[in-house]
Amino acid sequence: MPALLFPSVATVFDSADSLPQNVWSAFKSDPLHSNIIYSHALKATHDSDQVTDDQVWIVCTTDDKLDFVLSCTHHAMGTYPVFLYSAHPTRELIPAFVLPRIQLLVDKLRESVDVERVYSVFAVDVVTRAFSEMWSKATQIRCYKEPYYAAKFTFCTRQSFKARQYTTFPGISYELRLAVPSDIRAAAKLCYGFAAAAKPFVLTKEEAIEEATLLVSREQLWVHSIQDGNCTPEIASIVAVTRESASVAAITKVFTNPDWRSRRCAERLVRKVTQSRKENVVLYVAHDNPAASKVYNRVGFVGLDESSLSVDGVESWLELGFDRNKVQLGHW
Repeated sequence: MPALLFPSVATVFDSADSLPQNVWSAFKSDPLHSNIIYSHALKATHDSDQVTDDQVWIVCTTDDKLDFVLSCTHHAMGTYPVFLYSAHPTRELIPAFVLPRIQLLVDKLRESVDVERVYSVFAVDVVTRAFSEMWSKATQIRCYKEPYYAAKFTFCTRQSFKARQYTTFPGISYELRLAVPSDIRAAAKLCYGFAAAAKPFVLTKEEAIEEATLLVSREQLWVHSIQDGNCTPEIASIVAVTRESASVAAITKVFTNPDWRSRRCAERLVRKVTQSRKENVVLYVAHDNPAASKVYNRVGFVGLDESSLSVDGVESWLELGFDRNKVQLGHW
């Protein structure tokens, strides 16, 4: 007698507080790969201003076993892309498994939000491609072939971290620390520079100041101050550390003033931040940014050494965007 097939089900929730226990259990058991959605859900449960009508969470299960979680939420600087997390290892995400479940999520999301709200999607490659194709078909809004972001997800643990003495230069002094309010103007210039290289998610100078102010107020921005002799100290590099859970933090922004590049400022600050935060630190590094990959590899982020074998858990993620003439672009 053939085995009974359990149908997959997609359920919509309007707040993180209402997410079922099996979702939280999956997040806690896989805090690295669930970092984006898990940290956003945690923040939403703690911040009353995050619990609003335009927060959408969709959970896909099969026989009460979690398959996918989709989030379509916002933050202080605007709206987020659609994020998708799978409770299954990437190697198990074959088309026969992915396609029918993503179709359920697309159908529910189409019922829950205006089509212009969905400006991009970010997930592991196979999931992003499936969602973008189905969403375009459902809404008749085309998806750009050129990715907004194509990156490798990597992580650094206490075991993989590589301690190293700072490289010093004669007459140059450094200070690595959390940013303070007096740093906002200088840090905002670097936030602006970072965004300028992340099209289409650029910032105006006023928005860069707003972002820097927010990061400093939340103690999420680190700075590398540098002084050449008796000159006035300058902020050479910034690192933003956000999306935190009990054991994981994410580095979400690294940028060095072009005047201070080739002095290992970014490496110095990333190492300091990685050592100072949680047991595990995660980040995404663009496939077309080998210089950044080398920096993170020297700190201890795994799977970035081209000569080494692939590392379990290091994955390729993809952000695809939809026709900007028909959607409302957010920021992240």
